[in-house]
Order: sequence, then C-alpha cells, then structure tokens
Amino acid sequence: MRIDYRIEHPVSLHAAFDVEGFTVLLGASGEGKSLLLQAIAGLTPARGEPFGGMAPQHRAVGYLPQGYALFPHLNAWQNVAFALRGAQRRAHAMQLLERVHMAEFAERHPAALSGGQQQRVALARALARRPQLLLLDEPTSALDPVTRDDVVAELIGEVHEFGIPALAVSHDPHLAAVADRLVLMHDRRIIQIGPPGVVYANPVNGAAARLLGHRNVHHGRIEGARRLLWQGGSIVLPRHDGDVADGDVDWTIDPAAIRLVDARDALPDTIPASIEVRQVIGRVVQLGVRCGKGRLWVSVPVDQAIPEAVAVQLPTEAIRWWKRNGDT
Repeated sequence: MRIDYRIEHPVSLHAAFDVEGFTVLLGASGEGKSLLLQAIAGLTPARGEPFGGMAPQHRAVGYLPQGYALFPHLNAWQNVAFALRGAQRRAHAMQLLERVHMAEFAERHPAALSGGQQQRVALARALARRPQLLLLDEPTSALDPVTRDDVVAELIGEVHEFGIPALAVSHDPHLAAVADRLVLMHDRRIIQIGPPGVVYANPVNGAAARLLGHRNVHHGRIEGARRLLWQGGSIVLPRHDGDVADGDVDWTIDPAAIRLVDARDALPDTIPASIEVRQVIGRVVQLGVRCGKGRLWVSVPVDQAIPEAVAVQLPTEAIRWWKRNGDT
C-alpha cells in the first residue's frame, strides 16, 4: 500500500513510501512520526492517500495508539466489542480474542493484564474494524526489555497471519531490525528505504547510522585529504583512488574492528585511552573507552585479558565516513 501524506500543522512534514508486510518507520522523537499515523487515521488535518478526504470512522484503518488506550473500566472482550455492532458483539469479540490468544483473559480488565497482553487486546480491537491497514504507534514503548523480543515476535507473526499490511512508527532500532521493510526519517523527511539488512549494512549518512543504533558514529574533519581529526585525536586514512576533499564528515567504525592493545607496547598509530565502563553481553564485553574528549566502544571476547594501561588501534580499512551537509 502506497502512503503519501503532507502535513502543514503543527509541523511541516511530507512522507511517501510503500507499506509492505510489517513496515517500520524509524525516527527520533519529535520527527512527527505519531502525527503521520494520526493523519492517516484522519485524526489530524492533512492531505494525502490512501483514505484522503474520508471521515475517520469511514477509514479502513486499525489504529493502536501509544499505550494502547484500552478503556480501564471495560474488560478485554468489552474493549474489543466497543468497535462492534449487533447482537453478536460478544461472540465476535471472543473470536478475535481467540485469534490473538487472549480468549482465556476475556473477563480481565486492562490493569490485570501485562503490557504484551494489553497489546494483543488492542490488536484485536483494531482488527474488529476490518482494516485494510494497521497503524502502530511505538508498539514497544510499554514493554520491558526482557519480554520485548517475545511480544514483538508474536505481534509480527499475528500481522503476517492476518495478511494486513502494518505500519509501525518507532525510535527503537530493535523493532526496526525485525521489520519486513524499513523506512528512515530524519529532519522530517524520508532519507532511506529498504530491507533492514541492506539498510543496516549501508546507512546513507551519519544520521541514518545513529538512528539504526550504530555505535561509534562521530563528527570529524578531513584535512590534507588523508588525515581525519576528531575529539579523540587524529587518524591517518588509507590512500584513495579518487580525490578526497577536505571538509566536515561523520565517520564510524565497528566496535569489533577496533584493536585494544597494551599502552606500553603502543605503536605510533595507536591512540591513548582509558576504560570508563564495561558492559557484558553474553560472550562479548563492550568497553566504553575514553580517547581525549571522545569515546569509542570496543567489543572484545569476555575471556580476553585487558591490560591495565590501554591504547586503541583503528584499522583504517574499517573506517567509513560521509560528507556532512549540515543536516546530519
């Protein structure tokens, strides 16, 4: 389904892209992502397609607002039945709750349900409208990190099972990583679209890399075509076949590509460093390393010995940079 909307107030925003399967629109807070969903649902003035000019109640849209907005005084089946009419409201609501594996909780009120359970009830309520498009506003915001992955997996599985295209807006790179299609928004415009694997591997600029949760994305400046200056020091870049113009850049390096060495054995191309924080993630330790006024994240095996005095080597072939144009 093609989305093409223009919003003038309270912010100026234009977004045009295709929604395929479970599509995630990833952007920082304040970009207007939630406003875009409200525009598609007919809840805020805008021009666009689909559903342009239709009253909200006539749009074939299932809308899950942030926090799910379940009625606290109604139980689960009553929340779902709120969007239904006719004598069979309860039976239809129960069928929808069964489809999202919540029938056994039909008599419980929202306060007695977990975040993931509330999300499934809200999904059933949205499906009661027989939508052509599902809209999900920050669907992971009410979930703790321990349950997030399981709940998101269930949500995406249900979306695929129902065969309804879904557009989720989020600032959470974890949600973006499991999307069928990923759309990046920066400075209230679309800057990149594609399958998550392609987008993650090839961010178009520093802003995209930051949105995707890449660590070690820094501002810098190239001088003399081969020297990269940044807060942490100076890096000599590899020779380039073409001209490399001097100027401001964003640059990044994979934490796993950085080499941690003993400062006593440091070579001229190393940068003095000090370890500020250690974060154990499974069999890997993420080290927050201070270099001058900058910080680098370094990934090392959990059983690797760490010298008392450290320095870092940044393999130049692992460094990627983008020219800055003032909005990244």
